[in-house]
Amino acid sequence: MSDTTQKTDTAVDNPAGPIAPAPAPAQQDKTRSLAQDAFRDLVRNPMFIVSAVLIFAIVTIAAFPGLFTSVDPLACDLSHSMEGPSGSAWFGYNFQGCDVYSQTIHGTRNSVIVGVLTTAFSLVIGGLVGVLGGFFGKWTDALLSFVTNVFFGLPLLLAAIVILNNFRDEKGMRNAGVMAVVLTLTAVGWMSMARVMRGAVMQVKQADYVAAARSLGASTSRMMFRHVLPNSVTPLIVVATISLGAVIGAEATLSFLGIGIRPPAISWGVMISEAQDRISSGLHPLLFPSGMLTITVLAFIMLGDAVRDAFDPKLR
Repeated sequence: MSDTTQKTDTAVDNPAGPIAPAPAPAQQDKTRSLAQDAFRDLVRNPMFIVSAVLIFAIVTIAAFPGLFTSVDPLACDLSHSMEGPSGSAWFGYNFQGCDVYSQTIHGTRNSVIVGVLTTAFSLVIGGLVGVLGGFFGKWTDALLSFVTNVFFGLPLLLAAIVILNNFRDEKGMRNAGVMAVVLTLTAVGWMSMARVMRGAVMQVKQADYVAAARSLGASTSRMMFRHVLPNSVTPLIVVATISLGAVIGAEATLSFLGIGIRPPAISWGVMISEAQDRISSGLHPLLFPSGMLTITVLAFIMLGDAVRDAFDPKLR
């Protein structure tokens, strides 16, 4: 068959001309990382949404209490003593005639500051101890584990009471400021994070990519900060989130016992302590700060549970 005949047949079979090559398939989506998958799961989790909204509201109240009330929390009028909730005072008045709503709003700041700073300091100390012990092992791990176990043997609240009992004001009265409470709770509360971090590091350092980096001559600092730490910090974040709520509860307990923050400073624990002796006269001075404390602790626990479920591959 001649070339002319072949061209004619091609033109008849395909009047529109030669068939264009099929377009290359679209590039497949890149494999999502664990963090991306976790974030996708979080935004679909109702428990995370509710807890995040509550925490955002609580942090906003702590940072900008003036947006929520213009009443001075220390402006008290005994003529309003123990009056119930009304249009002029949404949460009523306490036995000193102070606006309970205003004090609840302004007391949020100290409670949240104690929780955030204590958790941050514990995260740094516990994370550092856990990384060093888990990564280097041998005598380093033995020494740091011994120190951790010694601190673990101290009951948290009892140790905090003993330490804070030594803080006195210029009149010799027991009075621990916010930073004193933060440092005390940090000193007796970093051990759980150290243990969690140590276990995570010991598991990660056995991974193949760490062994490959070691065989390629990566330095100790590079392996620790580039490979081990980023892949072992997730459990620590989960524990820190849950611990934040527990720390806020511990501060309220210490203030309730008269050991932590004391008047004229305001916190939910101080308000509960002042209201518990006059329950027979009215529940509102006790009910509202207790409710805020409960909601805050619950919100952080719910957030920690949601983050744990999102980052735990076994639950997928």
